[in-house]
Formats: sequence, structure tokens, C-alpha cells
Amino acid sequence: MAALAGSNAIYGMGMLEMGVTFSFAQLIIDDGIAKMVHRVISGVDVTDDTLAVDVIKEVGGGQGKQFLTHQHTYDNMRKELSIGGIFDRNVRQTWEMNRGGKDVAEIANEQAKEIIATHKPEPLERAVQNELRRIVKSAE
Repeated sequence: MAALAGSNAIYGMGMLEMGVTFSFAQLIIDDGIAKMVHRVISGVDVTDDTLAVDVIKEVGGGQGKQFLTHQHTYDNMRKELSIGGIFDRNVRQTWEMNRGGKDVAEIANEQAKEIIATHKPEPLERAVQNELRRIVKSAE
């Protein structure tokens, strides 16, 4: 709701228990939710191309005719989805095959561990490091 009202900040990602506890797995889940929210507030392009006006004219509206299997639909349908990568909306059989039946918390925990184990952050620029040192020193 805050995003729809125009807020551009999200507070509390990864936090549990009123902010007393932090969870890297929850941060991964919250990131997936934030990506879906961002997609929703980005809006939908409404043009002749996105509405597939030419495709609808080409296919026509007679019985048995439809444009869902048209190449244009296939090329464009995923652009408007708001799916966060952490969430799996497949049917149970596909979910079990693709994700081994793991729920979102298990997947998020695995992803968090992988990021912690492999991520190598870029060091801050020297000027930024110096400014941070200056701020800390002035506060001491």
C-alpha cells in the first residue's frame, strides 16, 4: 500500500520479531515481494502493440479463433507478470520436480547461505572510506 501511495522506501526487510531478529532467508523472501511490488507500481504500457491490435485483427473473432498461441502473445506475455524469483507458482508435480518439494523458506535459506559463502563485495571508493572515518571520529 505504501508503494501505491508513492513511498520509495521499504523498511524492515529481513526483520522478524519487531526488528529484534534479522533473518537472511526472510530478506531473500522480502526481496521477492519487493520485486513484485515494483513491477505492479511500474504500470502497464498501453499501446497498439502491447494490446496486440494487429494480431487481433489478423486472427479475427470467429468461433475457434484465438490469439493466445500467436507468437506475439508468447513474445510479450512474460513482460507483464509480477513474479518474484523466489516463489514457485507451478503445479505440485512441477514444483516437486523443479524444487524438490522445498518450500519458500527452505529455498530462501539456501540462497542466503550461497550468497554469504560466495559474494565478494566491491570495496568502497577511498573518498567514501575517508568520509565514513571522519564521521565516526567526529561522533566519538
